[in-house]
Formats: sequence, C-alpha cells, structure tokens
Amino acid sequence: MAVLVLLTACSTDEEPEPDEQVIEEAGPEVTITPEPGATEVAPNTPVRVAAEGGTITDVRIDQVDPSAAGETGDGAVEAAEEPTVHDVTGTLNEAENAWMADWNLHPGSAITVTATATDDEGEETEVVSEFTTQDTTEGQSLELVSNFPTSGQTVGVGMPVIINFDLPVTNKEQVENSMEVISEEEAQGAWNWVSDQMAVFRPEEYWEPYQEIAVDLHLAGVEASDGVFGVSDHRIEFEVGREMISTMHVPDHEMEVSVDGENVRTIPVSNGAADERFNTTTSGVHLTMEKYESLVMDSATVGIEEGEPGHYRLDVDWAVRTSNSGEFSHAAPWNSGNLGSANTSNGCTNMTVEDARWFHDESLMGDVLETTGTDRELEWDNGWGFYQRSWEEWLEQSATGEPQNTDGSGTPGDVHGEEL
Repeated sequence: MAVLVLLTACSTDEEPEPDEQVIEEAGPEVTITPEPGATEVAPNTPVRVAAEGGTITDVRIDQVDPSAAGETGDGAVEAAEEPTVHDVTGTLNEAENAWMADWNLHPGSAITVTATATDDEGEETEVVSEFTTQDTTEGQSLELVSNFPTSGQTVGVGMPVIINFDLPVTNKEQVENSMEVISEEEAQGAWNWVSDQMAVFRPEEYWEPYQEIAVDLHLAGVEASDGVFGVSDHRIEFEVGREMISTMHVPDHEMEVSVDGENVRTIPVSNGAADERFNTTTSGVHLTMEKYESLVMDSATVGIEEGEPGHYRLDVDWAVRTSNSGEFSHAAPWNSGNLGSANTSNGCTNMTVEDARWFHDESLMGDVLETTGTDRELEWDNGWGFYQRSWEEWLEQSATGEPQNTDGSGTPGDVHGEEL
C-alpha cells in the first residue's frame, strides 16, 4: 500500500498519458447574432455570422410565420411542416470570416439561422441560432398599394417603375436601398420621391428595347418611419418591347413616329392654340400613360369648371394620355381643316380618326413623346415627366445620392436600422 501511495504521489508531476489528455473539439468557432433564444428582435436588426479559425461556407435563414403554423390540442403552437425560406442573401468580407445579411427579416416570425464554416484542415462546424422577431402593430405596417408596370406587361423604353405605399415613408434611404431593379441589359438608375408615398425609379437613359426587367421589393422588415415596418416582399417582372419614339415640333403641325430607329409614320396634327396657358401644349419628354377607345374629356378635371372661360366637355375616341394636365392625343374629326396646318386645340394633339386609332393601337405604356416649340415646359411631376429632370438632378434628388446598377449586384447602401 505504501508503494502504491508513493507512486500515485509521484505521478502528479508527470504529463498525463495521451489517452488522458483533454482533446479540443475540431473545426472553427462560429457565432451568430442575434443570439439564440432572443425574442422581440427588431426586424431591421442585421443577421451576422463570424468564424474564428476558418472561413464561412454557407448561411441559411429560415423564416416561419406563426400564423401559418398549426395549434396542438393543449394550445401550444406547432411549427409548420415546411418553413418559409426567403431569399435573404448576404455579403462576406474579404477574409471570408464575417458575413452580414443584405436584407431585413420578416416581422412576427420564428427565425432559424444555420451557418457553416470550414478550417484549413477541412474540419467543418455548423451552428444554429433560433430567435423571434417583433411583430407589427395595427396601423404601423407598410404595405404596397399599387405599382406600374404590373407583372406580365410589355412597356415602352421610357417606362419608369412607380411604387405607391399606403403610409408615408420618412426613412427614404433605407426604403430605396430595399428596392432592387435588375435588367438583362445593364443600366444605371435611381429612385426619386414624388410624394412621401410614391417612389419612382428611372434609368439614366431610356431602357434598351427587347429585354426583361425584374423589381425585387425587399420591404419586409424595413423601418419606413419610426415604428412602421414593411410586412411583405414583392417581385415585379415585366418586359421592355420595341423602341417607339415620337417627336413633335409644335409649329410644324406634325408628329414623326419612329420604331427601332426607323420612321414609320408622319401624322398631321393640330396642337394647342396657345392663347392661354391652359391651352398651350407642353414642351418636354412625355411618356404615354394610359389609353382609351372612347373618353369624356371634361376641363373640370384640370380645374376649369363649367361656366369659366376655357371650359369644355367633349366625347373623344382613340385617346392616349401624355400628362396629368389634360394632354392626350385623340381623334378630332371636327378639326380636320386644321390638321397639319394650324394649332387650334385646347392643348391636346388632334389627329384624324385613322391616325389616332393607329397611334392608340400601336402605343405601349411608357412610350416616348418628345415635344418642342412652345413656351410651356412640362413639369417633372406632371404625369410621368420624370425625364424632365436631368440625370444629374435626378441622382441628386435620390435619398441615397448614388446610382443603382441594374446588373443584380445589389443596391447602393444599407437597409438596416443601425450604423454598421
């Protein structure tokens, strides 16, 4: 027994045998924020992944809306069988050991972040973080009301992207950066705000014809104003058709229509008489907005009421709108004697029935009408007069102040709610 005790005492100063050593777990150390188990996380909190001793190889974000889940017999919420996987892309740093989500999280959701990293020896570590995001409250949810164009439409080369929201947006930079425009033919564009509830994207120059364009509205989780968060993402897909550009020098009394660079029709017209401002055809870059086979044109819609000088109410055919101040091209058989020779209209572009019908049938929303020769300039926010702002001015009026490339490389800046 004494010998045994002695041996035991002596062994404490020696290194343990290899099979007694503590073996550290192989693979890099991975951390995810927000931390596991967090609740009521603000939806615009960025998801981050960091790897020590390795590089990040994969990050997946699953988002489950509890309203889509079932309820067990004891009242507990049961997760949906298949989580909703939203395309939350992220950006790696140059060393590939830090990753941050490009977009925000959906409000009121159960979030699962799964991250994988690998070290130089090929050892892999996978870490999972589960947490929940704060839900929106009644009257504090930003939603899409309407958009132009809509998915599936074919439009002209001047077509802007117009987004209308249900609530005012004050954090315009974050919302702009949440809306990505992607085109087959790379271009530069930017957003401007016609009002706190209407954002408009236009390219620097007209779109290249014959291409498809997608608009990804990553609105879920963006804080549009204090305490107001977007609730849903949306995708709009449309096509730019042929290039139809019409030109008018008003004193010449004709419209030249060009398709893909080739003149296809010269139309005799009569424009505004221009003895008053209201009946002066505006000069500038107009876009075709909507069209009607028949339309009642009432000057009361532009502020000239019945009984006032200049009031009119006419039934017209084959009308194509080019501004919000009452300008259309349309058939005017009553004015046939002045078509091609004199300007006598109330500001519209009068045509023969045949020419008006042809122009109506050939027009796409977003076609270009460039008008010159009058002393009344089209305002940039009159209808879709967005090309009335120079590109430099348009870019300056963007909340980001930077162009957005439409090559799918992302938006110019941050969508999250904190300094990064």
